[in-house]
Amino acid sequence: MSATSSQNPEGSHDSTPAPPVSDPAAADAAASSADPVTSPTDPAVSSGSPAPQPAATRPVSSRPRATGHGPAEPPAEPAAASSGSATRSDEAPRWQRYVAIGDSFTEGLWDPYPGLEDTQRGWADRLATSLSERRIAAGEPAIEYANLAIRGRLLRPIIAEQLDAALSVKPDLVSLIGGGNDILRPGVDLETICAALEHAVARIRATGADVLLGTGFKAGGTLAWTNSRVGVYNANLWSIARRHDAHVLDLWGIRSLFDLRMWSSDRIHLLPEGHERVKNAALAGLGLSPDDPDWDEPLPPAPRQTLVAATREHAAWAREHVGPWVKRRVTGRSSGDGRTPKWPAAEPWPRA
Repeated sequence: MSATSSQNPEGSHDSTPAPPVSDPAAADAAASSADPVTSPTDPAVSSGSPAPQPAATRPVSSRPRATGHGPAEPPAEPAAASSGSATRSDEAPRWQRYVAIGDSFTEGLWDPYPGLEDTQRGWADRLATSLSERRIAAGEPAIEYANLAIRGRLLRPIIAEQLDAALSVKPDLVSLIGGGNDILRPGVDLETICAALEHAVARIRATGADVLLGTGFKAGGTLAWTNSRVGVYNANLWSIARRHDAHVLDLWGIRSLFDLRMWSSDRIHLLPEGHERVKNAALAGLGLSPDDPDWDEPLPPAPRQTLVAATREHAAWAREHVGPWVKRRVTGRSSGDGRTPKWPAAEPWPRA
């Protein structure tokens, strides 16, 4: 599921088209040396061109919940605005303990902490920071936060390996975002993974905790073939959110991510600026005001890239990212093999 920019459908940073991938299998292999993030991206929409309006984020009430206002009824306002009669709350966030579970998207690739290149920050850490700062400013204790996400995980292993551990610390907010790695697999069964997602959401909601789900990104270029799968997944996700009163992070509708400069060279994971924008979208999805009211504004137009440079960049992408991804698929390996969660214990955030 993915988002994009630049009129170059093959991933250059300008409007010069690069040669298409002639082998469909190469498109299926479009992922980084770390397995695909929640939703793959290969931008195809120019950062200087009008982008489609985002789908509605979830409405807000005294306890913000989804009310069925999904992508079928897009709002007139940007993604920062919620659907229906929703309003944004500027009060201190009520959540005291937040646990994030998922794959490389929630682990935070590629947004490394300075000096800790193997420890990724990412949108979830950034969200925890914003929630904690708002609580502290209001005289409340800092939020406690754990992040159990591990790169390369499929949706059902995320649930099997991370959900029990998440619930064991009795969180009042859980973000559960995955499915992108599944969607890249040729034999994905969308109904099965959506059923597993709904069962997990029901388990979390039964504890009284709130749930933040995430749609898939919109893809372009060599990954545009995933959009039909992502559309089915997103439709199911909005229905699950409505049935279980869950919050939704509308990744499909973030217009500013239609720009390749938000994405790393693997075209599948966000850079720090992209994660910051997703953090603001997550705040909006939770019914809170974003830290930056202009968070979804596009970047200035990118300089034009020559065809030669675009071709070299595309070849490097195939060599450095597609090849290793295919090799892992053939050998049954994952980029997350042997890795452990970066923040396994729910502790006051930010950590000292």
